[in-house]
Amino acid sequence: MRRPRGQERAITGNRQTSWAFADAFVAEDEATRWARDRAREAGLRSVSSGTGAALRLLAGAADAKAVAEIGTGTGVSGIHLLHGMRPDGVLTTVDSDPECQQFARQAFRAAGFAGNRARFIPGRALEVLPRLADGGYDLVFCDGDRLECLDYLAESLRLLRPGGLVCFEGVFADGRTVDSTLAPPAEVQRVRELLRAVRESTVLMPSLLPVGDGLLCAVRRGTP
Repeated sequence: MRRPRGQERAITGNRQTSWAFADAFVAEDEATRWARDRAREAGLRSVSSGTGAALRLLAGAADAKAVAEIGTGTGVSGIHLLHGMRPDGVLTTVDSDPECQQFARQAFRAAGFAGNRARFIPGRALEVLPRLADGGYDLVFCDGDRLECLDYLAESLRLLRPGGLVCFEGVFADGRTVDSTLAPPAEVQRVRELLRAVRESTVLMPSLLPVGDGLLCAVRRGTP
């Protein structure tokens, strides 16, 4: 049913307010706020509240027991993923900065998760991921180097079970992905290639969620 023209204008005018409301809809606990503060102090970007809530929802919908995360940071996204996963689920999280992983370890403990709920692996993602089991993961969350995003996609397709989810954070690149007025930097060009590859893939069923700085999600088709 088509909305009256005046109502369409009202929705358009309030869109930014609506997005801000949606992004802050799910409240974060003290441990998540602590991890977010540590990220800010370290000059790192962490996922928005809305992105975290989406990750929690997706992990819960997938009944995820095994999740792989590229980019531990200080643990903000990891806390959301763990909240959505099964009580016996294990998060495998990879980051090249062991100090950040120590902050994440503290944050997970403060959030009430037992030590065996997370496996921290320090190192470059493209060196660590090949060591993880084929088809052994229900969800792969990618929040690493944008220049490596196509490689993350290839590894994710190997790691995911049929029906599993892959998610990429930050695909809007602060609006640069859709800005055609300037020649894009290499990382933005790579993100555009990622979007094209996911959209045109015959083995993925994608959706682009307008939360945070853009969350690209896709289900790996197939049956167990």
